[in-house]
Amino acid sequence: MAVTDPAGGRRRLITVPPTAGVPDPVPLELPGRGRTVVTDVGPRDAPALVLLHSVACTGLLTWYPALEGLARHHRVVVFDQRWHGRGIRSPEFRLADCAEDVTAVADALGLDRFALAGYSMGGMVGQLVAHAEPERVTGLVLCSTASNFRRGLRQRVALDVFGRTLRQLRERVKLPVVPGEPRRRVEDARWGLREFRSTTPWEIAVAVDEIGRFDSTRWLSSLHLPAAVVVTTRDRFIAPGHQRSLAHRIPGAATYEVAAGHAACVLAADRWVPAFLAAVASVH
Repeated sequence: MAVTDPAGGRRRLITVPPTAGVPDPVPLELPGRGRTVVTDVGPRDAPALVLLHSVACTGLLTWYPALEGLARHHRVVVFDQRWHGRGIRSPEFRLADCAEDVTAVADALGLDRFALAGYSMGGMVGQLVAHAEPERVTGLVLCSTASNFRRGLRQRVALDVFGRTLRQLRERVKLPVVPGEPRRRVEDARWGLREFRSTTPWEIAVAVDEIGRFDSTRWLSSLHLPAAVVVTTRDRFIAPGHQRSLAHRIPGAATYEVAAGHAACVLAADRWVPAFLAAVASVH
């Protein structure tokens, strides 16, 4: 699938995993908080795993390549976080509210205890939930994320570039007609763009600004639960060294490395999903 690169106007070839069989999310009302959409798959008596998506994405857009593998052994819950996709709309966006939303979703679905996996922004939300609910969170998998963004100019600049790139992609990515391109692959890419564009540029900008203020370094060492960190070693937005530092701050956390960039969960799913499944297995 050829897409136009917003940075240089060139076309480049990307491949996204097939979307056939991806379940449709259903509305879920969270009393006193608002409405989101949730996907709930896998055996009801299996260990529960709540998945928290990346900034500028939806729950399914981040996690759909891994759903089938996860649902063999887990009850898997994915929802759109506030200000993203069809998630809660509120006067302001705060990661602390996102963390409380996770608990509210678990309560609404009757999940007393659950493991968490978070990607990018979702990893920060997952850290907050694990810190606030140590009796309920049974394990934590953090992917392509960090404990803070205050350790240097390079990281702050990368975060700013990240936000601007996401906003440009949302507005300027095109899907040109490519002769001979299989119709199914075109539909896969169109689905991904629809999910991506369901979050506005303004919402992306506010979320990225909030992410820039996140800092869990003071209390990460107090987390005592099975944990794993999946590092994307070619990540241009969250430096691999910062991802590894996060792992070192959590007592006993395992580390899994994937030679891919920040969008590895979809654009390098063939390499990323096996590492992620191994990380999930390690915390159970």
